[in-house]
Amino acid sequence: MKIVSCRKGITLIELLVVITIVAILAAIAIPSYSGYMVRARRADAKTALQQLRAAQEMRRAEYGSYSNDRAALQTSWGGPDGVVGDYAITLAGTATTFTGTATPNTTRQSSDPALTIDQDGNKGPPGDYWVK
Repeated sequence: MKIVSCRKGITLIELLVVITIVAILAAIAIPSYSGYMVRARRADAKTALQQLRAAQEMRRAEYGSYSNDRAALQTSWGGPDGVVGDYAITLAGTATTFTGTATPNTTRQSSDPALTIDQDGNKGPPGDYWVK
């Protein structure tokens, strides 16, 4: 009588191949995901700056001048909070000009530059920070 041995399981080589494939996929996916998250958090800042500009334009339509008080814009015309996501929103202005700035205030967003917008809708810094 013959005894047939049926072994179930995986070999060490099969396990190493699977681990190698997973490591390669992780090496590709993690930097892509990190870049995606930085861009996604940047979207909060871009929205807040556009909201700030809209509030400034509503104030100018009513009073004929811009404000340099972000809190007053927030209260009366729906401007953004002082901190939005990972960015601090600041405003510098005169009666005829203003510049809104969104500065990263967390370490996970520290690789991002400060974003700006002015009364004419000019956006900074140059590059594709406002595109995506």
